[in-house]
Amino acid sequence: MLTSGRLAALGMSAALLCAANQPGPAPQTLDELKTAIARILRETKTPGAGIAIVSRDQVRLIDGVGLADVAGKRPATADTLFRIGSVSKAFASLSILQLQEQARLRLSDPVRQYAPEIAFQNAWESTDPVRIVNLLEHTTGWDDLHFPEYANSDPKPLTLFEGLAYHPDSRVSRWRPGTRMAYCNSGPAVAAYVVEKVSGQRFEDYVQQHLFGPIHMDTASYLYTAAVQQHLTTLYQPDGVHKAVYRHITVRPAGAINASPRDMANYVRFYLNRGAVDGAAVVTRQSIERMEHPESTLAAHDGLTAGYGLSNYTTIDDRGFVWHGHDGGIDGGLTEMAYLPDAGIGYAYMINSTNGAAFGRIHKLVTTFLTRGLASPAMPPLAAAPPHLALEYTGWAEPANPRNQMTYFIERIMGLVRISVEGQHLLLAPVQGQPRTFSPVSERLWIEKKQPVPTLALVSDTRDGRFVAAGGPMYKLIPAWEAYGELGCVVLVVLLMASSVLYALFWIPALLLGRLRPLPGSRLHLSVRALPLIAILMLAVMIGTFMWAGDDAIDRLGRITPWSISVFAASLLLALMSVAALVQAWRSRQWPIRRGVRIHSLAVAAACAILTLYLARWGVIGLRTWG
Repeated sequence: MLTSGRLAALGMSAALLCAANQPGPAPQTLDELKTAIARILRETKTPGAGIAIVSRDQVRLIDGVGLADVAGKRPATADTLFRIGSVSKAFASLSILQLQEQARLRLSDPVRQYAPEIAFQNAWESTDPVRIVNLLEHTTGWDDLHFPEYANSDPKPLTLFEGLAYHPDSRVSRWRPGTRMAYCNSGPAVAAYVVEKVSGQRFEDYVQQHLFGPIHMDTASYLYTAAVQQHLTTLYQPDGVHKAVYRHITVRPAGAINASPRDMANYVRFYLNRGAVDGAAVVTRQSIERMEHPESTLAAHDGLTAGYGLSNYTTIDDRGFVWHGHDGGIDGGLTEMAYLPDAGIGYAYMINSTNGAAFGRIHKLVTTFLTRGLASPAMPPLAAAPPHLALEYTGWAEPANPRNQMTYFIERIMGLVRISVEGQHLLLAPVQGQPRTFSPVSERLWIEKKQPVPTLALVSDTRDGRFVAAGGPMYKLIPAWEAYGELGCVVLVVLLMASSVLYALFWIPALLLGRLRPLPGSRLHLSVRALPLIAILMLAVMIGTFMWAGDDAIDRLGRITPWSISVFAASLLLALMSVAALVQAWRSRQWPIRRGVRIHSLAVAAACAILTLYLARWGVIGLRTWG
């Protein structure tokens, strides 16, 4: 996925795949499937969709459902172009694999060997350089794109180098490259630039000649050409009424492709036929198989094969089927492409709205339809894991591979998990949510219920700490006192701030009605109540600004606007009022105010100061979302 109108949609994949089951009888024919999709579109107010259902040997369905344009009542068809978002990333991986097959580069080569002019920072470059494989498996350690990169929509269009040079600040390795996976949109774009350097062609031209053409993706395009404009669906916001803007992405290889259901049908069959089209190999079978499994993470070194490979990742459905593919999201469009290699079936569907409910329901509908006649995969035999080894990975752990560093200050606390051993099972109990239970299939690999492949690894490399990889998240073991201290501080700070707000509901009306008279000598005693409240109000302004930015969050926060300035100013005022509140509460020892008021004000001021220090530690105080 590249981007979406909502800030929260930057990490929406998991939420979409967990959408509620589609009600009603399961479709048994392709016509019934189309009817069910049309019903979902109506119920979710989603204008239109494109759908492709294929097998290894034939195209079973290519069609559009609903409307490509509501105002003009233009129907969606097999040739309507949709924005496919991050599904685009695979073409950077395929290009690199083609060049590797020609011995013109290797996945293991350092990026600086080919593109020294591309800016990035890696404190471990001398021992653990950023390699091409890290760009494609998202193991560079880089932060994801920052707001200004998402907000830039220059129709020029920019060259790939210009796009990468626009805002390189996000490309800083936060841990040793090749150890942890964190989704990063700039990685595939840098890999595409390597393709340009090695091939001597513009990346879009290389893909057109060596991939789109041979795969018969005849109408696919990265650019907003006249032909694309003629066949492109109108893009809509989640309500299906208001139009979404067409974003001219600064790093096009990350998610700019426009493609039709007909294009996508041929693309899925290309994977099912292991890199061949009409008997002619575009890439080798070995390259396709390499795409489908990660190799550069610490967990992969310990044998974990499920996860994010080269722009291709695994998802496991309710019946245990292991799908390969990728999804994508961008303003005005959501797409999913997936396939079962052994069964020889696959699909792609696209909608012209960022409606997550519709997207998730269609996912459930299509996967259930395609697997209706298949036997669920067999579960592997369990093993007896050494008890002492599992016990070494128990205790409290925090998320250690954040995608967006800006929100890590929340994620690292709300994402805490308690890992424990119960008999032969390993339990991951999050602070919020249901615990997950894993059983061992080898010394370090563990399997979850109804999942035929291991999805958890006890990482053997302990150079940077002790880690547990559990699907996408990677957890680092931390001392129990640290976890309890952080959780305790959160509860205490929240309770104290809430008490200040509740107290204000009494003293502010009393003050306005003249029933709260200052004690002789000064009105300063009011500041011990007011200053913490102002600090809390500034925190509320920051949170509210992010929440209410809504579908226009990228434009409102990625540029200098009243919204982004509000976040910046409110964060500074939060810090200033917190310090002032603490000073005044301390000075109030000499003032003629009630002891209870003084103690409460001092406690709330201390809570505000603790919060300010924590936010300052993670760069939130003085946050410039546009910078």
